[in-house]
Amino acid sequence: MNKILMGLSAVLSLAQTSGALAENANGKTLYLQRCAVCHGPDIRATGPLAKKSNPPTPDLTTTAFKQRLKDYPGVIVSSIILRPNGDLIPRTLRENGVKIAPHAWSIKDLRDLHQYMSAVISKK
Repeated sequence: MNKILMGLSAVLSLAQTSGALAENANGKTLYLQRCAVCHGPDIRATGPLAKKSNPPTPDLTTTAFKQRLKDYPGVIVSSIILRPNGDLIPRTLRENGVKIAPHAWSIKDLRDLHQYMSAVISKK
């Protein structure tokens, strides 16, 4: 009986890992399509519009941001939903002639993006 439970546990673990990788791929795709134009592919504010916004795009790999993410794990998702800088992102895109298609965010998308960005940030 214990062998059966251990085997089932191993299968479930592999399924969860595969799902996590798929979700992370979704997060990476969303990030590259929607965020990298300012934050850059490395999340260090190296995108083509990083210095064209006012204030400039922040490097999200700094110690200060890592601490903010630790203190408030929802900071990435809330920045997408609440837009604490008001019209900054749409205005920066508009002023620079960059069009990013609207996106109907799902809870899964937000979780995937958070997971992807948090993983990249923690590695830096």
